[in-house]
Amino acid sequence: MAVLLALILTASGLQSQTKKVAAASQNSRKPDKSAMVQLFNGKDLSNWVFKLKDPSVNPATVFTVKDGLINIKGDPFGYMRTKDSYSDYKLHVEWKWPVEATNSGVFVHAQAPDTIWLKCYECQLQAGNAGDIICMGGSDMNERKDKSNIFVKKMSSSSEKPAGEWNTMEVMCKGNTIEVYVNGTLQNKGTGLTLSKGSICLQSEGKDIQFRNVYLTKLPMSVSDRK
Repeated sequence: MAVLLALILTASGLQSQTKKVAAASQNSRKPDKSAMVQLFNGKDLSNWVFKLKDPSVNPATVFTVKDGLINIKGDPFGYMRTKDSYSDYKLHVEWKWPVEATNSGVFVHAQAPDTIWLKCYECQLQAGNAGDIICMGGSDMNERKDKSNIFVKKMSSSSEKPAGEWNTMEVMCKGNTIEVYVNGTLQNKGTGLTLSKGSICLQSEGKDIQFRNVYLTKLPMSVSDRK
């Protein structure tokens, strides 16, 4: 009887432990909502500021929200910038050319003050060249071998979709490194960046472009940012 009771208790303990392990495994697969930052709330642009080359133009006529999408006219030249600065993150941006594939860009590590050619890294969205990195305003990286040229060209042939279809860019910023993915294809990577923190911008350049699902996921802080 004692042996039977011991077996029952052992089985019960194992079953309880199995349930705990299964629950822990299920929780580990759930996304960490605290690590996600919605840069665009789908309703308005209240957490962004704007800069246009022509100061006489009202930004509200260039940067608008309709049907849950950011619409940028592309003219005049300029950008919309997050009010906050970020470091160590994976940025997710989806974009579409509603009519004609033209030109735009995603800026990371953008520095104050606001100028048309501010100090940052531009992740190029220009049709045919999405994934190029432009070292703007004096920013630099190891992969920029020719210091007379601010462009670091993408690694592979174009992985873009045609006008009218949604594209995805993901930018991994970790310490002084960067990786740029276009529709899941690694198109560029940089090391030894001279900037590792700053605002994020969406550019107005060329013609109409639309954005949606603009958010970032925080990564564990790098050693340099703990100092």
